[in-house]
Amino acid sequence: MGSDSSKSKKRATTLTEEEIQLLLKNTHFNRQQINEWHAGFLKDCSKGKLDKKKFIEVYKQFYPTGKADKFCSHVFKTFDTDNSGEIDFVEFLIAISVTSHGDIKEKLNMAFNMYDIDKNGKVDAKEMEQIVTAIYDLLGEENRKGENSPSKRVEKIMTKLDLNGDRTLTKDEFINGCLQDDFLKNLLAPNA
Repeated sequence: MGSDSSKSKKRATTLTEEEIQLLLKNTHFNRQQINEWHAGFLKDCSKGKLDKKKFIEVYKQFYPTGKADKFCSHVFKTFDTDNSGEIDFVEFLIAISVTSHGDIKEKLNMAFNMYDIDKNGKVDAKEMEQIVTAIYDLLGEENRKGENSPSKRVEKIMTKLDLNGDRTLTKDEFINGCLQDDFLKNLLAPNA
């Protein structure tokens, strides 16, 4: 098997040995699975990059009954780790691996990063309400009155998880709170 490292300019559609090694270390997939995922990824994205519109199309297939757009744009931002406006194969596969095979802390960590919309390391009630609303849309949750309204739901979550009373959640408060409360864990990180 020849190596592609002699090519000075890497094309987005080629997977380098370095990228394969990175994925072997950071995902739960073996070399064969990585190559299979890559082939499938290129079938959907011939340029080797996934823009937001295409990402939402792909993601919606997993939630045919829900309205996935809002939720997907938050997920997209979380996966687009270099803020390029596109997801490359490495970002894509690491995200897939965490959401499907990661341990609970990895999944909660990723969920926290999604809630932290302004990326300041804390989640406030407004940010959390946006995501809870998006999750309701995604899951097709119609009952949003009274105790089940996103704002009431967030108030309860904050009361339970905000240990120092500063009206924001740190990553530790979020992760530890979810680990101690199955209902919250299922709501805030549905596949954790």
